[in-house]
Amino acid sequence: MPNTLYSPCLILTFFVAISVCQAQEKPMISIEVGKARITQSVVAFPNLDAPGDFEGKVHGIQEVVISDLTFSGFINFLNPAAFVEDPKKAGMAPGTFRFSDWSSVGAEFLVKGKGSIRGGSVSVEIFVYAVHSERQILSKRYQAKEESVRKLAHTISNDLMLAFTGKKGPFTSKIAFVSDKNGKKEIYLMDYDGHNRVKVTSRFSHAMSPAWSTDGKNLLFTAITKNSKNVRNHNLFLYHLSTGTISLLSNRTGINSGAVYNPEGNQIALTMSFTGDSDIYLMDLKSKALQQITSSFGIDVDPSWSPDGKQIAFVSSRFGRPMVCKMNSDGSNVERLTFAGEFNATPSWSPTGNKIAFAGWDAGKTDIFIMNPDGSSLERLTENSGINEDPAFAPDGFFIAYASKRNGTKNIYVTNIDKTAERQITSGFGNCETPRWSPMMD
Repeated sequence: MPNTLYSPCLILTFFVAISVCQAQEKPMISIEVGKARITQSVVAFPNLDAPGDFEGKVHGIQEVVISDLTFSGFINFLNPAAFVEDPKKAGMAPGTFRFSDWSSVGAEFLVKGKGSIRGGSVSVEIFVYAVHSERQILSKRYQAKEESVRKLAHTISNDLMLAFTGKKGPFTSKIAFVSDKNGKKEIYLMDYDGHNRVKVTSRFSHAMSPAWSTDGKNLLFTAITKNSKNVRNHNLFLYHLSTGTISLLSNRTGINSGAVYNPEGNQIALTMSFTGDSDIYLMDLKSKALQQITSSFGIDVDPSWSPDGKQIAFVSSRFGRPMVCKMNSDGSNVERLTFAGEFNATPSWSPTGNKIAFAGWDAGKTDIFIMNPDGSSLERLTENSGINEDPAFAPDGFFIAYASKRNGTKNIYVTNIDKTAERQITSGFGNCETPRWSPMMD
């Protein structure tokens, strides 16, 4: 029987009611997500109001929100010990509290809220204010089943990030990855922070290279299985999240791996070797027709589309050592981007289009690097931390997930492109590798 995993958009239904009051002015802070962080905003977030028997769960929601936004690097939460407002005398709606109580302690933004539970359904109301202009910038009600409060908390985090910066965070997104926890390499999914791990495949001894469809409904992956000639082969499969079914896309002799969707979602780029050499091909998902777009001596692997679909970053050994290159999506105008290190691998083009991340072997170790799409402004994100591989950008273009063997076992880590925050999100789950971030999910 197929392993069924319901689509993330069906796991939790949010009933967003009340008014969403967005201020007409631009966000109060000058941060452009996907570029370097300029400054942090100071936020006051007093305890959410809740009935006594529900207080613990509501405060758990608040803890997740604070954890999300603190890790983002954009937000600095005030210590509650500094608060001067008396919560017994102040309300949440405009006119029921004094902004001076919050400006006096240095708050730029104020988040207030309350929660309740009825019949297994959790309801949370959130109010956000710009303190200095004394304006309400968000008023929103969230509702979810009690077992889905963590997803509810991540959704609140996304909305607060939007209110503070003008861009949504990646907090409701998923990460696909490979783990050998059960003795075989299989594909798993988890929340961006490592929670709610779900096994996707269960009948393969060696699954690898997961890749999300542009709508987040399907996963491509490669597994070593027998091909049509009863020979073990790297075959390409498609996993449908809504039904748990798996279909075969390609079992041509040799490699059928490293597949990635184009931004339109109607075509994939992948590495194939049925001609004897490893080259990059395009496959039309409807007709399954192939178009070979590289043909050079050596290997051409690891394609990654630019967000506009016009270019593809990839790795080629045509210049001697494997280096990151880019080309037009039809294979024309090949340009070498990297020149340093013994070899480079697995480029990942940022969804914002302004950066390419990749893994580079240099001086006996592998680290994660980022650069501009023209190869300029090369920067090392990891250093003195063992072997670091397989970077993948989050849908906001600011976070990067990658695998690291710094402690003897491979685990998944998340960092940001400013190198101001890093978090290990797997532990005790076997060797975890090849993280791939989902598109933005509601």
